Amino acid sequence: MEIGKKSVDNVEIIPLNGRLDAYSSSQVEKTINSLIEDGKIKIVVNFKEIEYISSSGLRVMLASLKKLKKINGDIKLACLKPYVLEVFEIAGFTHLFDIYESEEEAVNSLQ
Repeated sequence: MEIGKKSVDNVEIIPLNGRLDAYSSSQVEKTINSLIEDGKIKIVVNFKEIEYISSSGLRVMLASLKKLKKINGDIKLACLKPYVLEVFEIAGFTHLFDIYESEEEAVNSLQ
């Protein structure tokens, strides 16, 4: 798993590459928690290069959303491939997360 970090104005973008599974989800969680601890409360996670997401990956996304909502922040998801989006749909998470086709749309939604 490769985890990137970049900023656009006051929005933090986390591009992910690989598999978001039990092994890598802890790395993603640490990255997001680090941003929150630094006062970064507007986050976009780019799933463009994610090939697979497990229940551990879903748990990290949900925990991050809850943590951010408590402090008036938000997390948006971008560029989900059809089979990754299907996992979110099956879990019922498409009702919890704002999901965008492009990273730019997700970033704009937070400004």
